[in-house]
Amino acid sequence: MMPLPKEEQSGHTVSQRLRSLKRIPPELIPLGVVLAAAIFAAVWSLSRKLYTDTTLRLYRQGPEAKKA
Repeated sequence: MMPLPKEEQSGHTVSQRLRSLKRIPPELIPLGVVLAAAIFAAVWSLSRKLYTDTTLRLYRQGPEAKKA
């Protein structure tokens, strides 16, 4: 396969992508902020739970675990 000409790749620069953010309708910006906050809170909560919970079973227990 031959590489694409420079003209066809020009739309993939960082500045071009940042300029395309202006095409997002203003009504969707608050939705994006709320969605980003919810995802951050979910990741934070899950990672904190997994890191601090001492009652989690980390390894198999019982007779089946001893056979393997």
